[in-house]
Order: sequence, then C-alpha cells, then structure tokens
Amino acid sequence: MMRYNQSEKMEIIRIVEASELSIRRTLKELDVPRSTFYNWYREFLESGYDGLTGCKSNPKRFWNRIPECVKQQVRQIALEMLELTPRELAWNITDTEKYYISESSVYRILKAFDLLPSPNYIVISAADKFQNPTRQINELWQTDFTYFKIIAWGWYYLGTALDDYSRFILSWKLFPGMSALR
Repeated sequence: MMRYNQSEKMEIIRIVEASELSIRRTLKELDVPRSTFYNWYREFLESGYDGLTGCKSNPKRFWNRIPECVKQQVRQIALEMLELTPRELAWNITDTEKYYISESSVYRILKAFDLLPSPNYIVISAADKFQNPTRQINELWQTDFTYFKIIAWGWYYLGTALDDYSRFILSWKLFPGMSALR
C-alpha cells in the first residue's frame, strides 16, 4: 500500500471534489481505497490541512497479552510453591484460581522472573567394561531383531538369540516381511 504525504492527500481530496464522476469511480481510477479517502476527508474537515499530516500510530497492543497482574500472581504462587514444575504450577493455578493459563505461558513468566531452577545433570560416561560381566556360558542371553532388503525378494527380518559370554548364536530364524509375503 502506498503512503501519501500531506500535499498528495490534499490533491486527491481536491480531485475527488472537482470530479464529474462519482466518488467511487474517481477513487477507483486513482487506486485509493474508499475507507482511506474518507478517513483523510474526515481529518481534513475536523482539523483542516494540518489534519492530513498523518498521525503517529499507537504502540501495538495484543489482545492475548497476559496482564501484568496475572504475571505477578504467577510469580507469587511460584515463590510459595517452589517444588512445583511449570506444568504442575499451571494445573494448580487452573484449579485454584479458576482461570486457565497454559504451561508454556507459566514457563515463559517464570523464565522472565529468573525463577526456573537449573536442571540437575547426571553425567554418565561410558565404561571400559561392564559392571557385572558374565563369567560363564548360558548365564545371559541376548536377542536381536533386524531387517534387511534382498533385491528382487523384498524385506526380511532376522531374529537371533546368542550367548553373551561366548557370543555363540544359539538360534536364528528368518521371517519374510510384508512385501515378501505377496
């Protein structure tokens, strides 16, 4: 959409007033929306030429913004119930305060107030050997199922059972896949 300065708006108003065509046809030929023209014209009638300067737009207001009082209430409840997670806090607020607030909104509010505890990380590193290794055959068996494609035959599944200590394959069976059954 094109922006017009004060003198261009005044010129459009004068053209429309002097035109022998209807206002609708004139505005259509000028490619100016009627609502825009009537807003300019109202400002011109109310404030004169100075009314066409173009007003500063109001700051954006969002219809779904959480009010500051609700944010403070979530903060207060979170400080009273430090053991609750954002999800549990959202459920608690919904149950006790009789209004709904999403878990993600509670999370964002708590994050803004720096009330989210840092997660407890448990670092697990790989060991060089198992804690309880097998010491003899038949002490522990492992099973594994894998699938593979045989060209021109289709998909097949291989099921195996093997001894953990000796790594000996105790049993295996080949199962045709769905495409191989056709």
